Amino acid sequence: MNIWRLTDMEFWKEFGASALILAVAFGLGFLFHRILIGIIGRFVRNKPWTQKGLQYMRKPSRFLFPLLGVNLVAPSLDIPARLLGIIQHAIVILFVIIFTYLFVGLIRLLRDYLLSRHDISAVDNLKARKVSTQVHMLEKLLLAILAFASISFILMTFDSIRQIGISLLASAGIAGIIIGFAAQKSLGTLLAGIQVAVTQPIRLDDVVIVEGEWGRIEEISLTYVVVRIWDLRRLVLPITYFIEKPFQNWTRSSSDILGSVVIHTDYTVPVDALRRELERIVKPHPLWDGQVCGTHVINCNAHTLETRFLVSTRSSGDGWELRCHVREKMVEFLQKNYPESLPKVRAEVGPPAQDKTSQETAEQQGASSGPPKEEEN
Repeated sequence: MNIWRLTDMEFWKEFGASALILAVAFGLGFLFHRILIGIIGRFVRNKPWTQKGLQYMRKPSRFLFPLLGVNLVAPSLDIPARLLGIIQHAIVILFVIIFTYLFVGLIRLLRDYLLSRHDISAVDNLKARKVSTQVHMLEKLLLAILAFASISFILMTFDSIRQIGISLLASAGIAGIIIGFAAQKSLGTLLAGIQVAVTQPIRLDDVVIVEGEWGRIEEISLTYVVVRIWDLRRLVLPITYFIEKPFQNWTRSSSDILGSVVIHTDYTVPVDALRRELERIVKPHPLWDGQVCGTHVINCNAHTLETRFLVSTRSSGDGWELRCHVREKMVEFLQKNYPESLPKVRAEVGPPAQDKTSQETAEQQGASSGPPKEEEN
C-alpha cells in the first residue's frame, strides 16, 4: 500500500465499506449462532446430557460462526493483499483456539458422564474412587496434550518459526539428548504421575498416613498430590513420594477398618461386666457395621490391667467417632458401677521399724548401768 493512498478519499471509502461488510458478516454469524443454539436448546430440553453438552459448546461456538462469516467474505473485498493475509492469519489462529476450547468442553463432558455413573459419596465407594482417579488423571493428561498440540499448530502458522523448526530437526538427536538430561527430573515426575494413574497406589478420597499426618487424598495431578489433613490443612507432596517412600493407605482394598480402645484398670475389675457393657454400647450404635465387637485383656503390669475394646466400622471416620464414644461410655460405666476398679497405687502402712544400730546402743547402755538397786527402808 502506497503512502499517498492514505490521503485519498476513495481509499477511505473502500476501507470503510470493507470494514462495514466484515462487521455485518461478524454480526450475522453471531445472530445465526444465537438462533441455532436456541433451536437446539428446545429440542434437547428433556435430555440432560445433551443439554449439558450444549452448555459446554455454547461459549466456544459463540465466535465460531462469526469468524466463518468473516472468512467467507474477506477474500471478495477490495483489501490490500498484505492486510488480507494478516486478517486470514489471525482468523486461522482464532480457529485453532476455538477448536481447542471445543475439545476441552468435550473432554469435560466425557469426564462428567463417567463420574456420574459412579457415586463417590456412597459408603462402599472403592470402585467409584478407582474410576474417579483414573478419569481425573486421564483428563489432565489429555488437556496437557491438547494444549501442547494447539501451541504447536499456532507456531506452525508463522513461516519464520516453521523454518526454524525445520532447521532444528537436523540436530534433533543432539537436542533430544540435551533436553533429556536437563528435564530428567521433570520427565521422571510426569512418568510417575502416569504410573500412579495406572497402578493406583492411591486414589481420590483414600485415607492415608503420610509424614505422620492422617488425611484424605483430595487432588491428584501429574506432578503433585494434595492431602487434606484432619484439621483442614493441606499437605502438598510430589507425585514421586507415593512411589519412592512407604506410606499407610487405610482404604487400599476396602474402607472397612478396626478401631481399638485401651483402658487401664485395677486387678479387681470384672472383665465379663466390661464385655457385656461394650456389647450394650456398640450393638445399637448406627456407626457399627455389625462385624467385630470384642473385649480382651491384652497386658498386665505391677499396677494395672490393660483391657482392649475392639470394634469395626465402615470407614475410618466412623471408626474415630465410635472409638471416642466407646471410650467415654466405658469410663462412665466404671465410675458409676466399679469406682474401686479404677487404677490405684497400693502402699502398706505399719509401725515404723526401729533402727538396728540405735537398738544395740540402748542395750549396751542398759547393761553398763547394772541391775536396779533395791530401795532401803
